[in-house]
Amino acid sequence: MTVLSVRVSESERDLLTAAAEHAHTNLSDFVRRRALEAAEMDMLERRVVTIPADDWEAFESWVNSPAKPNPALRKALTALPPWED
Repeated sequence: MTVLSVRVSESERDLLTAAAEHAHTNLSDFVRRRALEAAEMDMLERRVVTIPADDWEAFESWVNSPAKPNPALRKALTALPPWED
C-alpha cells in the first residue's frame, strides 16, 4: 500500500471527519472509499474508449463473433416481473 497526501481546508476536514463518523469508519478509510467510488463512476461515464492498436484485431474478432447462449439471461428475459406474479 502507498500513501496519498491531500491538502484540505480546516472546514473541509471537519466535514469529512463528520461524514466518516456518521459512516462509522475512520477518516482515512472514508476518504479512500469515497474517492474510489467517485473514480469508478467517472470511468464508467466515459464516452470514448481507447483500444491500443496491438489489441484492435482481438477486439474486432470478439465484437464480430456470434453471441454465446446465456441460459440465466434467457430465463430472466422470459420470467414474469415480481409485481405480476
